Amino acid sequence: MIALVDMDCFFAQIEQRDNPDWGEKPVAVTNGELGSTIITSSYQARAFGIHTGMRLKQARLLCPALIQAPSRPYRYAAISSRIMEALVDITPDIEVFSVDEAFLDLTRCQQLYRGADDIGERIRKKVLSASGLTCSVGISGDKTTAKFAAKRDKPDGLSIIHPAQAEQVLSTELVTALSGINKGIGSFLERYGVVYCGDMKRMPMSLLAKRFGNLGRRIWLMAQGRDPEPLMCNVKPPKTIGHGKVLPPQTRSQSIVLTYFQHMSEKVAARMRCFNYQAECFFIGIKTQQGWLKTKAHTGFYTDDGRTIYQLCRRFLFYYWQGQGVWQVQVTALSPRQGRQLDLFSEEDLQRSQLNAAVDSVNQRYGELTLGPARLLEKSKMPNVIAPAWKPAGHRKTI
Repeated sequence: MIALVDMDCFFAQIEQRDNPDWGEKPVAVTNGELGSTIITSSYQARAFGIHTGMRLKQARLLCPALIQAPSRPYRYAAISSRIMEALVDITPDIEVFSVDEAFLDLTRCQQLYRGADDIGERIRKKVLSASGLTCSVGISGDKTTAKFAAKRDKPDGLSIIHPAQAEQVLSTELVTALSGINKGIGSFLERYGVVYCGDMKRMPMSLLAKRFGNLGRRIWLMAQGRDPEPLMCNVKPPKTIGHGKVLPPQTRSQSIVLTYFQHMSEKVAARMRCFNYQAECFFIGIKTQQGWLKTKAHTGFYTDDGRTIYQLCRRFLFYYWQGQGVWQVQVTALSPRQGRQLDLFSEEDLQRSQLNAAVDSVNQRYGELTLGPARLLEKSKMPNVIAPAWKPAGHRKTI
C-alpha cells in the first residue's frame, strides 16, 4: 500500500494563508518582484486559464485582478519540512519526492488503521494540522498509480485505486499521463502503436528495454499498474553539487557575468563546506543563443574555497567568451568527496579555512551572504529557488 501526498498549489496556497485577504482571490507566484514568469497559481487564477510557465503579462490580460506574489522559498521549505516531519507519525517509510510531494509506504502499518480510506483521511488531517494547508492523497499498490490517483481528485481529495483494479483503471489513460513518461518517450511509444496504457501489453518489453534499459522495463510495468520501484527513503551521496542562475536576457557586461559566477562559486563552496565535501574538478558554463559554452576545469587539488572556484570561472570566461549575450551561468562541483584535504604546511590554506569557517558561522545565523565578497553587493536581486531534488535534510536541502 503506497500513498502519494500532493500539496494543492503549494506556494500559492501558502501565500493565501499568510495573506487572509487573498483567500478567495486569483494569486500567481513569481520569482521575486521582477519575475516575469509564473511559477504556480491558485485555483482561482487557474479558472481564468492561467498556468505554470505563463508570462505574467499574458496572465494579466486573462485576469486583470490577478495578484502577483513574489516567491519566498525559505518560507515554503520551512512549511514543507514541518509537513514531512508530521507524516512520520503515519509511517516512518517516507520518500520526500519534492518540496510539495511525498510517497508513504503504508504496507507495514496497515494493521494499525481501518483500511485505505481511514489512512488517507488521517494523512489529510495530519497535513492540515501541521501546516493549515490542504493536500490531495492517492493510494494504490505502487508509486506510479498512487501518483496518478492523487491527480484525479484535486484539490483536497482522496482517491484510492485498489491494486487489483489498477491495470483496468489505467488502460484507458494516455501513457503520457503517467509520471516519468515525457513527450520524447511518448513519441517513441506512439511509433509502435502505444497511445493508451492498455496498448502497452501489445508491445514486447524487450523492445523498451533495448531502447531505454531498466527504465524501459519499468515503463512497461508502470502502464499496467505494477511499477516495481521501491521508495527511496535514503538520500544517496551526491555525484555533483552545483548552482546556476538565469541572467537578464542577452547580458553582455563582463562585470555582471563575473558577479553571477562569483555568486554561484560562493554558493557551491558554502554548500560543500556545510556537508564536509571538497572537489578537484568543476563544470563551468554559460548559456548563449548558440547554446552552452562549457568546460571541466581542474584545480589540481581538492578544495571547498569559493575564491579558488571563482578563479576557474574567470579564466574560463576570459578564454572562451567573445562577448555574446548570456542567459545563464552554471558552476558545479564534480565527484565531490567527503573529508578535508588541507596542506598542513600552507599557512595561507589554514587562514582561508579559518576565514571560511567564520563567514559560514555568521551567514548561517544571519542569512546567506551576510558576509561575502564585495562584488556580491551588486548580485542579482532575484531570490533563490528551491532545487527540484530538494529534501528536508542533508545536502539536498538546497535553495
